[in-house]
Amino acid sequence: MQSMPIPPHQRLRHQQQGVALFVVIVFVMLSMLLALWASRTSLFNEMIVGNDADYQRAFEAAQALLQDAELDIRSENPDGSPCTGASCRNNIGAAYKIPVDSPEVTPLLADLDLEATKCKDGLCLKRAGRQDFWNTNSSTTLQAGEVKLEDMIKPNVGARFGQYSGATAGSTSTPANPILADTSANDRGGWYWIEVLRYDESSKNSGVIVGNITTDNLLRLNLRPNLVYRITALAFGRKSGTIAVLQQTYVRQTRKD
Repeated sequence: MQSMPIPPHQRLRHQQQGVALFVVIVFVMLSMLLALWASRTSLFNEMIVGNDADYQRAFEAAQALLQDAELDIRSENPDGSPCTGASCRNNIGAAYKIPVDSPEVTPLLADLDLEATKCKDGLCLKRAGRQDFWNTNSSTTLQAGEVKLEDMIKPNVGARFGQYSGATAGSTSTPANPILADTSANDRGGWYWIEVLRYDESSKNSGVIVGNITTDNLLRLNLRPNLVYRITALAFGRKSGTIAVLQQTYVRQTRKD
């Protein structure tokens, strides 16, 4: 029996159905690629925002550590009253003390010089060699007198927030600052170090900013003892690898009221 030929319009319809399927598949693939690109872009932006927010939190924690170090130097509570509590540096028998008179400076510096890191209880000699110890790790090659970060973030070397000032960072459940309240490991929370630097005795009480040098001294460094302190504050973020480091030079002056 002879088969009937397929009319031309039916053949065209079959061909069009095949092409339409191919076009649909292409559009679906393009849509999937577009959706994948959008999701990856969104994830990337979220990571950038999250990393920046984490750094900002660590930066604020480092600022708080700088202020806490100033309180430690002045032996004051956060409200400006004298620090007399059990956690104040002067009441911790084994802790090195901030010099309050010139004869106390030389013995302190001599004791610090005996330490491997030249630091103890948050007090340090002036660092030798490279200053950015926070950029070092166990594989970093150091010169004589230089230190590594892992050696500086130890309880008997650096100082934690409130450790010597009486300030409190809150508890783990109700932290005033979630970063500073986390002391679960050496590489968590934050630390500060105070370098004790001798100030040139020959410039004691000299006018640093002057108008008429005989009568119009605008600023005098009335130091007792003649010391300048360089504070380094380091805070770890909540994410691995986030570190904020701040430094400032602090001069405690004796004002003539």
